[in-house]
Amino acid sequence: MLRTNTCGELKINDVDRTVKLCGWIHSIRDHGGISFIDLRDKYGITQIVFNGIDEHLSRETVIQVEGTVRKRDEETYNSKIPTGEIEVFATKLEILNESAVIPFDVSDNVNVSDEVRLKYRFIDLRRPVMQENLRFRHMANLAMRKYLTQEGFIEVETPLLVRSTPEGARDYVVPSRVSPGKFYALPQSPQIYKQILMVGGTDKYFQFAKCLRDEDLRADRQPEFTQLDVEMSFVEQEDIFRVAEGAVKSVFTECLGKELETPFQKLSYTESMQKYGSDKPDLRFGLEITDVTEIMKKSEFSVFNAVIASGGKVKMLNPEFELGRNEFDSYISFVQSIGGKGMAWMKVTPEGLDSNIVKYFSEDVQKEILSVSKQGSLLFIADTEKKALEIAGKLRLKVAEDKNLIDKSKFCFAWIVDFPSFEWNEDTDRWDPAHHMFTMPKKECLQYLEDDNLHPEKVLADCYDMVLNGVELASGSIRICNPDIQRKVMNVISYSDEEIQEKFGFMLNAFRYGAPPHGGFAIGFDRFIAMLRGFLDIREVIAFPKTKSAESLLDGCPSEIKDKQLKELKLKLDFVKKQV
Repeated sequence: MLRTNTCGELKINDVDRTVKLCGWIHSIRDHGGISFIDLRDKYGITQIVFNGIDEHLSRETVIQVEGTVRKRDEETYNSKIPTGEIEVFATKLEILNESAVIPFDVSDNVNVSDEVRLKYRFIDLRRPVMQENLRFRHMANLAMRKYLTQEGFIEVETPLLVRSTPEGARDYVVPSRVSPGKFYALPQSPQIYKQILMVGGTDKYFQFAKCLRDEDLRADRQPEFTQLDVEMSFVEQEDIFRVAEGAVKSVFTECLGKELETPFQKLSYTESMQKYGSDKPDLRFGLEITDVTEIMKKSEFSVFNAVIASGGKVKMLNPEFELGRNEFDSYISFVQSIGGKGMAWMKVTPEGLDSNIVKYFSEDVQKEILSVSKQGSLLFIADTEKKALEIAGKLRLKVAEDKNLIDKSKFCFAWIVDFPSFEWNEDTDRWDPAHHMFTMPKKECLQYLEDDNLHPEKVLADCYDMVLNGVELASGSIRICNPDIQRKVMNVISYSDEEIQEKFGFMLNAFRYGAPPHGGFAIGFDRFIAMLRGFLDIREVIAFPKTKSAESLLDGCPSEIKDKQLKELKLKLDFVKKQV
C-alpha cells in the first residue's frame, strides 16, 4: 500500500506513529526554511511539516509523504478540521504526479462558470461538496436497495437497446450494422419491459434504471438520468404508496438521521389544481386559491363581468399582510409576463375594503368578499378557469418567495391522485395520454371507452404522482393488463389497429397469456438527491452531466464519426456543415 492512513484519519492518539500519506497538495506555505503543506484526499486534510523542500511543488501535485505524527502547539490547533490537533513531520517526500496550473481552486466557494466546471470536471469533482454529493447519492442508493430487498423485491436489468415506441419525448436512436436501415432506440424508461417481467412472474422488481430522452433541457433535466424503477404484481394503489413511502423514508433514516412521517397526505388532481393552481403543489405554506366567481357575478366591475359571461372564472389569493402600491404594480407586471391579462387588488382594512375598484362593488358584495377573506391583501385573477388557476398558482409561489413564507428546512410530501386519463391537444387536434398509454383507467370510467359511449374527457386514471416541495418527485400507476382495454386506450389517442400491432403487438401478445394485475412507480433519483442536498440543479449530484444543449464539455460529445463507420452502417449524412 502506498499509504498507511488517509488524510482525514489521524488523531491525537496517533502521536509518535510513523505513517505514509498520499494526496493532492491543497496549499503550500514557506516560513523561513520550514515548509507547511496541507495534504488533501477525499477524506480530509492533514498538515505536513518539512525542514525545507528541494523540489518545486505546485498545488494539486500528487505526492506521497512519510513521517512521524506529532502534536501541534495548542495555539496552532485548527478546530475546523478533524486532524487539527496533529501534524506529520515528514522525513521523505515523493512526487507521484505533477499538476499543471489548475483552472480554478478546489474549494466549495469556487466562483467559476458552469462551462469551466464541466470542462474540467475532474478538478470540480475534487471539491469536498462534490465528493459528499457522490457519497450521499451512494448511501441513498444503498438504503433503498436494502429496503426493497427486505420487502422481497429483486433487481433486474432491462435492455438499453430497444424498439422505438412513443413515450412522450423523442428517442435517441442507434443504427444497426447487421440490419441496414433499421435502428434501436435507447429506452426513455423500462416501462414495457417491467410490465413483461410481471407477466413473466417476477412479482416484485426494482432497478436503478438509466433513462434517455431527447428533450429540451433545464436545471432538473438531463438527456440521461436515473430513476428508481419499481413494479409489483397483485397490488392496489395503497400497496404501492406504502412501498414508495418506505423507500423514501429509508433514505431519511439512513442518510439524514430524520424520521419521516408517513403516510403522506393525498390530494385529488382537481383539489390540487383548485387550491394551489398546480398538480405539484408546494405545501410548505398556505396561501390557497379561492374561487370568488359567484360573488363577482353580482359586482358591476366590467372586467370581471366580461370574463364570467364568456365562461371564465375569478380566482383570489389572500396574503395575510399588507402590500404597498409598488408591490401591487410589481405583481401586475409579473402576471402579465407569464401570459395573464392583468391583476386586480384590494386591501382589507378595519374600515372595510380599500382599492381603486371598490366603487364597482356594492356594500353587500363587499361583505361577501370579506366573508371569504382574512386580513391583509386580496389579489384577483380573471380568465378561463385553466389559465386563471395556472396564473394564480405561479403568483402564489412568487408571493411566497418574495415574502419568505417558505420554510426551506421542511420536506412536505403528498400524493396527487385521480388524474384525467387523456388531455386534448389543440395543436394536433387529438387526444393525448395525460400520464402514459399503459395507465389503467379507473374501473368506474371504463364505460366511457365504449364505442357507443365514448367520452375521453370523463375518464380518470388509476395513476398518482408523489410531490415534494412543489416538485414532481415520482410518478406511477396501476397498469393495463387486459389487451382489449389497452387497444381501446390506444384507439382513443388515434392509433390504428395496424399501428398498434406493429408497435406494441409483442406486448399485447404477452397480455394474452395470463397477465397479473400490476402497478408501480418511478422516483427521479437525481432530482431526489439534489433536493435532499439543497440543490435545484441535478448536475450537482451527477458525476458527468451534460450542458443544457446536451453536450459533454469534458470529452467533446456528441462528435462526428469517421466515414468508415458510416459506410459500415450503410448511412449517408444529408446536411450542410456550418461554415466557421
